[in-house]
Amino acid sequence: MWRRHRSAMRVGIIDVGSNTVRLLVTRAGRPLLSQRAMPRLGADVERYGRIRARKIAETAEVVSGFAAAARDAGTERLELLITSPGRQAGNGAELLEALTLAARCPARIIGAEEEGRLAFVGALSVAAPPPRRTVAVLDVGGGSAQLVVGSRGDGPQWARSIDVGSQRLTSRLLSADAPGGDAVAAARAEIDRYLVDLEPPAPRGCFAVGGSARAAKRIAGTRLGADELATLLDLVARSPAADLADSYGIDADRSRTLAAGVVILSAFHAVLDTPLTVVRGGLRDGAVAELAARRAGS
Repeated sequence: MWRRHRSAMRVGIIDVGSNTVRLLVTRAGRPLLSQRAMPRLGADVERYGRIRARKIAETAEVVSGFAAAARDAGTERLELLITSPGRQAGNGAELLEALTLAARCPARIIGAEEEGRLAFVGALSVAAPPPRRTVAVLDVGGGSAQLVVGSRGDGPQWARSIDVGSQRLTSRLLSADAPGGDAVAAARAEIDRYLVDLEPPAPRGCFAVGGSARAAKRIAGTRLGADELATLLDLVARSPAADLADSYGIDADRSRTLAAGVVILSAFHAVLDTPLTVVRGGLRDGAVAELAARRAGS
């Protein structure tokens, strides 16, 4: 009885990324509450090398509201994770201090390796491939992208991260609405430079997670192969963000960085030479699963 009660505790993660801040609360692995805001911290990091005070204050207000909502939902253990903006901003420590005070819960900046590992755990908890099958998990975020190769049985065996994601690439090269083919080609060349020495083990399939992958799925379906990605690249090059949002039910904030996200997905696909299968799980799912396991074992 005691063990069943402990395993059913409500746990929550607030995930602060370069595009979004997200809250996920679960009980026994089932989502109870999910919220999202898009303060776009990565745009500040790309432009200024740090996060402006007013942007930190805006994000702290979001985090405070999410933490209150989590507690109102009966969350018994809440943690806050800061990903690439904490690592990349010159004032990442200031961001951590402000958000820790706002959330009133344990908070930390996580490294790229842990970010990729948690995305791997979360994706495979949903996708559930055979335990010994070697697969890749690709997590394209706003400020960075992680590729992890391993198996469900043995865990991650190989991992790499690049220090650019959909928000940073948008700010750098794709800020025009309907950026055009030349800008998309330049963005692809930029990402290819990050991947020039990338030599992952050959996986038997790749699962793509993150907001860019989920938005791409709305347009092209769950399987993103060479043909689907080529069609997506052409579409995002010539389509204003508002048209993408209206035509495919994509969040308006997400559609503004979708061209960059598709460029990054396409570049990794070329390295892996295997279709990308979009799945729901990701970093937050992995983080809440590990948090629940720690609480059950304490």
